[in-house]
Amino acid sequence: MCERPLDPRWRCTQTLAPALHDLLGYVGWRAAEVRLVAVSIGPGSFTSLRVGVTTAKAFAYATGASVLAINTLEAVAERAPAEARKLAVLIDAQRDEVFVGHFMRADDGRFQLSALPQIVAVERLLSILPEGTHLSGPALGRLVDRLPTHVMAVDQHLWHPTATDVGRLASRFYAAGRRDDMWTLAPFYMRASAAEEKLAGRRDRQRPA
Repeated sequence: MCERPLDPRWRCTQTLAPALHDLLGYVGWRAAEVRLVAVSIGPGSFTSLRVGVTTAKAFAYATGASVLAINTLEAVAERAPAEARKLAVLIDAQRDEVFVGHFMRADDGRFQLSALPQIVAVERLLSILPEGTHLSGPALGRLVDRLPTHVMAVDQHLWHPTATDVGRLASRFYAAGRRDDMWTLAPFYMRASAAEEKLAGRRDRQRPA
């Protein structure tokens, strides 16, 4: 696998397309040779998800490739160490809340979601985590010092998903027969954006009593 990290000093809208071009050149592929495009669909940043999903769909459309959507929580879980049996993956949802996915390691050694992903207040989550749970995910950067003693964080270098993890999952799902519809594929936001919530609130206030 080969991946190219984007420069965090620049917006992804400025760096993503050039990075794709450079990466294809590095591995010696023409765009038309790509047969599968994998994209992380969230939960996460609204803008980044829109840019990533739109780019993936446009690339797949232009090349005739298939496209598969990968849940970001699953991509993080893919990196967890072998000793983790119960895993909670946390992604910052702002407002002192997190997106959380709970996973259990199956008999084949791979993690499976044990419950639907949720948005949970940080204090509540920390109070209900089962004993022996391993934690991972980008949100740990501001939570690791608040963790109760009966849970444990995985190594910091495993907290963030990588393109390699997304590609590995997509390759496995594709080989198993999964196919996603490019036309209906959309980011997995889990909540309305702040702008959408503000607009909805304004409409509610304008409704006749």
